[in-house]
Amino acid sequence: MRKLRLPATACAAALLAGCAGPATRTDTVTAAPVMAPPLVVAVAPSATTPMPSSTLDRIRRLAPGLDPGVLALALEARACALRNGEVDDEAKLAVIDYSRPSTEKRLWVFDVAGDALLFNEHVAHGSGTGDNIAKRFSNEDGSHATSLGLFRTAETYQGGNGYSLRMDGLDPGFNDHARSRAIVMHGAWYANPELIRTQGRLGRSQGCPALREQVAKVVIDTLKQRQLLFSYADDAAFLQRGRSFACDGRSAGQILAAARAGTLGAGAAVGAVAAP
Repeated sequence: MRKLRLPATACAAALLAGCAGPATRTDTVTAAPVMAPPLVVAVAPSATTPMPSSTLDRIRRLAPGLDPGVLALALEARACALRNGEVDDEAKLAVIDYSRPSTEKRLWVFDVAGDALLFNEHVAHGSGTGDNIAKRFSNEDGSHATSLGLFRTAETYQGGNGYSLRMDGLDPGFNDHARSRAIVMHGAWYANPELIRTQGRLGRSQGCPALREQVAKVVIDTLKQRQLLFSYADDAAFLQRGRSFACDGRSAGQILAAARAGTLGAGAAVGAVAAP
């Protein structure tokens, strides 16, 4: 991945102009008094329910509401990142399915190595991407749009949106401008699902995956420092030209179809993600 080098002043300007929320609050949301703890769902083997053999089968049991094709593509991207030395075997995996509306919980965070679901949350998309339904995606500065593909998480910092997590995009042409665009994970009042009742959707960011404030810090601390986030949508360009999931020669269509049909196919990397 090409590393971007910016002067300190340019970096500061980018962070200030990057992923901010709406300028004014038009709705009042009452904050929860206690920060939400992690959701931990684990499937343990037993005499009557043996653990499935493949990673995809094991993780699917933790999140039956997640499209198995999207999960398979995300696990394939993780396997490729392991193979390329981008992360280590213990790397956690966040999956966002932007083909779902903002009114649904469309972020899942998995401890793949430990076979556990840690979080299932609402997440906002960029104002340049659509209203309730995400339709347009971009890698360009000023688009205020969400980017697709695999991200590797990096350091945290305190910025204009509070505690935030920087990310580096690993899909050239689709998200590799993430750092220069200041596309980060952060908490935001407009990502509170209480707003769905009053406006029919979450609020929108300037391209960042924004979470409700009550859970943002614990999710960020779980995902910081060389973990992975995979952002998916039914976007033809990304599915045809995205590279993060393509290291074993199969296309996105083949991976999606095999997982949705319940067959991984010979040589599928998701069955052996622990071996880079």
